[in-house]
Amino acid sequence: NMTTYSSCAKKLFFVYYLFIISSCCIFNFSYGRNLNPNFKVKAVNLGGWLITEGWIKPSLFDGIPNKDFLDGTGLQFKSVTVGKYLCAELGGGNIIVANRTDASGWETFKIWRINSTTFNFRVFNKEFVGIDGSGNVVAVENKAGISETFEIVRNSEDPNRVRIKSTNGFFLQVKTEELVTADNGGNGGWGDDDPSVFIIKTSGRLEGEFQITNGYGPIMAPQVMTEHWRTYIVEEDFKFIANNGLNAVRIPIGWWIASDPTPPKPYVGGSLQALDNAFLWARKYGLKVIIDLHAAPGSQNPWEHSSNRDGTIEWGKTDDTIQQTVEVIDFLTARYAKNPSLYAVELINEPLAPEVTLDMVKKLYQDGYNAVRKHSSTAYVVMSNRLGSPDATELLTFASGLKGSVIDVHYYNLFSDIYDNMSVQQNLDYVNTNRTAQLNTVTQSNGPLTFVGEWVAEWQVRDATKEDYQKYANAQLEVFGRATFGWAYWTLKNVNNHWSMEWMIKNGYIKL
Repeated sequence: NMTTYSSCAKKLFFVYYLFIISSCCIFNFSYGRNLNPNFKVKAVNLGGWLITEGWIKPSLFDGIPNKDFLDGTGLQFKSVTVGKYLCAELGGGNIIVANRTDASGWETFKIWRINSTTFNFRVFNKEFVGIDGSGNVVAVENKAGISETFEIVRNSEDPNRVRIKSTNGFFLQVKTEELVTADNGGNGGWGDDDPSVFIIKTSGRLEGEFQITNGYGPIMAPQVMTEHWRTYIVEEDFKFIANNGLNAVRIPIGWWIASDPTPPKPYVGGSLQALDNAFLWARKYGLKVIIDLHAAPGSQNPWEHSSNRDGTIEWGKTDDTIQQTVEVIDFLTARYAKNPSLYAVELINEPLAPEVTLDMVKKLYQDGYNAVRKHSSTAYVVMSNRLGSPDATELLTFASGLKGSVIDVHYYNLFSDIYDNMSVQQNLDYVNTNRTAQLNTVTQSNGPLTFVGEWVAEWQVRDATKEDYQKYANAQLEVFGRATFGWAYWTLKNVNNHWSMEWMIKNGYIKL
């Protein structure tokens, strides 16, 4: 029967067609433009460009008035009359007293900058210092209003001598160790007999995107940042990267880039244009791009590189912050999915345990993965291991179920006192033995690919020779070269020479 034969033939052809299509999809996913098992990332991070980190380029902050009073700076106030520090009783939710001989946690007030002379003071338990109805100084409000706003008046002869002026027009004064009020006229001198005079000490500071944009303010910040983005990383840098054995860049960015050109204050527009340029240059010089969401809404760690305002971690505490992060990932992938240079999207950088829980990151990683896949079947999806987690393998089972997933680990022989007194040889042994073991732990045959997304040829060794640095760099290149996805050096440019891959290559410390 020809009709039956024709029907069977159509069905067979349709099955064969499906097989070919699905084979192509599998082929494309495994060996396509991006998911190439023979390609390994040898990348450099473009740190300090679209996310500010003051230590990378300190001169960026030079023009900020009162630049030692940036958001998140910890201030400690010692009364000249009683010789003791102001303190939030019980860490907050109570009165402010002046009865502490030493200053640490409860005696440190983190500042939120309103302008160069006006601030809110946040205490240990996150309440803001304010004035109650009787004129007493307290820390009970979770949001800062008019009565939680103060002006710091500095002595022109000695800027560490200050008065604190309340919005009621009066100055704070220490009446007794247990009573601090806002009712001093501020007419006395700056001597040790005036109860409204304090000696300040700073304890900890942040120099990130929030600090620089809020520090310069809405008129100056757009000019400073636009000039920085335009000049710090340029096309010539991409040419240099491509000519020196590197094949990719990891570009740290902030969540506000998705609301360009009018991001929420204090951030300023323009970083998206810089990222667009990076993709143009990457394409021109044959480089791959890893987009790295380095700063998430609310900050996923307490450091300046997550654009934290005062060291408080708010990311993940609400579903809103996770959802907003997914929307940023969606926006970026949609924008660059068709660009042949897009190689991977990193969903978040260095979430810190235990404040950021495993459940929080898994929710982001699943939803973020889906957002990337909506626009691209070929871009890798990079998931950063939580810093501070005792279990480096906690994401492996989860990520194994997601095709094209990558686990990012950061290895520095720094930031912990175990490295402080290591010799050159001990550092080399640590890389060859301990880092090899750590990398082997997260590298599983049926699991996600592994990526050493940050490392540097810097250490705590004093008086190391050039040859010592070369050995140290080569040891890391050898070990991290075994990561199944690849590695990325931190960072391309830095005022600290060994942190600058550009300097290390130009001066013969690293040769690829």
